Amino acid sequence: MFCALFALGAACLSPAASAAGNAFALSSTAFADGGLMPKVHECTSGGGQDPAKKNESPPLAWSGAPAVAKSYAIVMRDLDNAGLIHWVIYDIPASTASLPQNVQHVYRPPVPAGSRQVYYRGSASLYGYQGPCSPSTVNTYEFVVHALDRASLTGLNSGSSTQAAARAITAASIGSARITGES
Repeated sequence: MFCALFALGAACLSPAASAAGNAFALSSTAFADGGLMPKVHECTSGGGQDPAKKNESPPLAWSGAPAVAKSYAIVMRDLDNAGLIHWVIYDIPASTASLPQNVQHVYRPPVPAGSRQVYYRGSASLYGYQGPCSPSTVNTYEFVVHALDRASLTGLNSGSSTQAAARAITAASIGSARITGES
């Protein structure tokens, strides 16, 4: 009887365990979820002269995305600054499951091929990633990868705002995963 109960319990746990193993997840080799982001990912526009601050986007990787995803997008927000959007990259091909460190600061970065980035209008005016710029406080930054139901967000272009891009991404999202970092 114990074996039957044990076998039944194992059978009941297997679907949940396998579902959890396939959960959509986002990670970075630069910092643990909720951990401290290295200075290399902080902004260079704060006026400080710290050579460790290079405004490089962190490496990101995801797994367990919905199989029907046609592309991906990533939105980075400062949760302690009214959700200020620091980075939007979209039209990431469905065959891609990671971004390297330091995605180039251009509208159409060469890696990942086909992707596009929104122009950041703030303390630094540039395409792509704008790192944490909070010299006197520690803020929480959220990175969210969205699996999208379309290959391209054709309504966006090189002049789109971060808010318009975030709305378009949310409207096309069929699943998401997130991590946070402190800086």
